[in-house]
Amino acid sequence: MNNEKQDLEFIRIVEHILDNKEFKKIKKIEHHGVNRYDHSVRVAYYSYKVAKFMRLDYKGTARGGLLHDFFMSPEDRTKTDRFISTFVHPKHALDTAKSHFELSKKEEDMIRSHMFPINISVPKYAESWIVSTVDKIVAINELSLKVKFRVKYAYSLAMLFMINFIR
Repeated sequence: MNNEKQDLEFIRIVEHILDNKEFKKIKKIEHHGVNRYDHSVRVAYYSYKVAKFMRLDYKGTARGGLLHDFFMSPEDRTKTDRFISTFVHPKHALDTAKSHFELSKKEEDMIRSHMFPINISVPKYAESWIVSTVDKIVAINELSLKVKFRVKYAYSLAMLFMINFIR
């Protein structure tokens, strides 16, 4: 989280969320091999950067990205509970976010649709597509680190295999 902490504009946009007592509780919840707080900050920051580059609503994108996984879950969840959460947590995150913060319709959509196409809520805004896509990229990176397996390394091996196979 180095770049995120050094980007003062990003921090000013999301500081009220990062300082929220309830939001800080997600630091204790494991998520893709990191904690849900760090995951959410990464998604928010990279989504913010993409939206800003594209001259979209980068402030709302930073907030929606940060709140996309803002929900509580017990530490002792079973594999079944975790599987079910994949489909229902966007609604829980939206309800939790709305109970603590005032959200725009666009921010609500970013949270509600971030699991598309796994859930059926199709993103309505370009910013929602950004959060959904960045969330998947960040999650893949975090999961690859969790199992000590780098995607770049796998890609390189696959390419070497293909080159040798073609010869």
